[in-house]
Amino acid sequence: MFNKILIANRGEIACRVAVTARRLAIQTVAVYSDADANAKHVAVCDESVHIGGSAPKDSYLRWERIIEAALATGAQAIHPGYGFLSENEEFAQACARAGLVFIGPLPASIKAMGLKAESKQLMEKAGVPLVPGYHGADQDPALLQREADRMGYPVLIKASAGGGGKGMRAVDKTEDFAAALASCKREAINSFGDDAVLIEKYVQRPRHIEIQVFGDTLGNYVHLFERDCSVQRRHQKVLEEAPAPGMTPELREQMGAAAVAAARAVNYVGAGTVEFIVEQRAGGDMAFFFMEMNTRLQVEHPVTEAITGQDLVEWQLRVASGEPLPLRQDQLQISGHAIEARICAENPDKQFLPATGQLQVYELPACLTFERAPGAVRVDSGVRQGDAISPYYDSMVAKLIVHGDSRAQALSRLDTALARTHIVGLQTNVQFLRHVVQSRSFAQADLDTALIPREAAVLFMQERVGLRLAVASAVAHTLQQEQPSQAQQQAPGNWRDPWSQRDGWRAHGPSLRRFDFEFAAERHTVLLRTLHDGTLQLELAGEVATLSFGPAIQGLDVRFGLQRQIVSVYAQGAVRHVFTSQGATQITVIDALAHAGDAQAEGGRLTAPMPGKVVSFAVKAGDTVKRGQTLAVMDAMKMEHTIAAPIDGVVAELLYAPGDQVTEGAELLKLVA
Repeated sequence: MFNKILIANRGEIACRVAVTARRLAIQTVAVYSDADANAKHVAVCDESVHIGGSAPKDSYLRWERIIEAALATGAQAIHPGYGFLSENEEFAQACARAGLVFIGPLPASIKAMGLKAESKQLMEKAGVPLVPGYHGADQDPALLQREADRMGYPVLIKASAGGGGKGMRAVDKTEDFAAALASCKREAINSFGDDAVLIEKYVQRPRHIEIQVFGDTLGNYVHLFERDCSVQRRHQKVLEEAPAPGMTPELREQMGAAAVAAARAVNYVGAGTVEFIVEQRAGGDMAFFFMEMNTRLQVEHPVTEAITGQDLVEWQLRVASGEPLPLRQDQLQISGHAIEARICAENPDKQFLPATGQLQVYELPACLTFERAPGAVRVDSGVRQGDAISPYYDSMVAKLIVHGDSRAQALSRLDTALARTHIVGLQTNVQFLRHVVQSRSFAQADLDTALIPREAAVLFMQERVGLRLAVASAVAHTLQQEQPSQAQQQAPGNWRDPWSQRDGWRAHGPSLRRFDFEFAAERHTVLLRTLHDGTLQLELAGEVATLSFGPAIQGLDVRFGLQRQIVSVYAQGAVRHVFTSQGATQITVIDALAHAGDAQAEGGRLTAPMPGKVVSFAVKAGDTVKRGQTLAVMDAMKMEHTIAAPIDGVVAELLYAPGDQVTEGAELLKLVA
């Protein structure tokens, strides 16, 4: 076994690898960029090396610097994590030349599976089922259009060197093909340096089911069962679970055998995932087709660890050091059900626009980590409270994993754990994840990759916390903050001085206090009366109810009329972030004097939603445009974002050129109504 390894990654996966290494008494070396100088993964490793600038191309993709760091610190092997260099054949070869063990597959295996078109040809020879499509080398747009027309729509355009949902476009009709192809190629060249694509028939009501495989240097292979990753947005996974609902023993055996055959065909060593698209047919039958093989550890590996009780990172380390696989196929068993939710910094209601900012509040549910044992609730995270989510890297903040004896129990645990996840300082998808978990389709395992758009009416723009509870929570929080602390109450003289009390007592009649709030884009005035006996009454929209509150184990125990909830409230400027078992919301305290001089927002401005690069403009100065028309395309946090016209108007001026880097809020062009 190794004595020291370098982890060529960042964030939660670097922290995850370090946990297992520590348990096995292996020293770890972290690498970090300018932006990650104070990152969690640097703190959890034994030593660290600075490797360059904040952008990945200046640091985490500079494999020469990473190898230098490994040699300088005496590391014997490099764990690439996932993303960045994990599937880079040249990096794996460079490690071998430097005398370092690459904790992953052989370079030839990476090459064989790295290009989707070539890998499909290889799988066809190995007898693995394929989706009908065009996988040829000729990339003439006219030929690609003809192939798509021949297959019949819908079709899926996929970057041949792609992964992680990038460089993929679904096309429903021939008129949309050319624009989708151009966009797909742009994203592919930016993400992978290769704009070659393949085209496949888009399978109707597909499920995305993948098989975890492992091989060792002695020629042994096993699969560790399947994961269902059907719930996706932008072709990227949102929720993953194991085992796959509705999976029969016969289909599991067939898919497992196909996955092992795929691994054997490329002499695979280490952890890999064979991804299949599964077509759901009438009568409940399912047919599966090879999609791709990811030659690395997957983001969703914890659900496999939960149902098998195995540490897959430990397996990687043992196999890379020359040991045989820890278990045979007949020794592996499934126990219970596990689900993973990816918590991301993004706004689901704005097409999952990535968000940046500081984690002012970052409270996670009480859980067990893999450092101790796989438990009912597990969190894999690479950040801490106070850390910033920057535009340089992926938007994932953490992974929340739950395990139960059954899927129903796991669902209940996941919803409870999400309710106890409190993040303030930037937008996240936590409430959206709760909506998905509570949706009819997911709860009943009516799964396919179109679940999110199919359930859009109940997943997006849903306010689960009502006005009454939001107001009561905000007022209770304000009053609690105004109360003197126990130390102040016990200070000499204070407890005897009635004028130092802040309980609202008046000599004549009740006290009256006014609050102004903004909730769900509407303004509300609330009156708080403190009666002579100390009773609090809130008047909201003509209704009067008694308010009382007190401390709870976590947060405040708030009673408003007949309603009672344990809530947690966090103040961020004028905004109060309210977390309840029903959901979370925001309510804003309005200071009328402070906002008296505010001007109307300037109409016709079009600004960058976040830091990024201008990819292209679809208009020029003088063009007349309609509301909703595409004006520009930006690239930010590894995704393309379309900027559309908010009004009908005329383009007065373009303020940037394609390729320019822009900051958040920068005005891209001027539009006159």
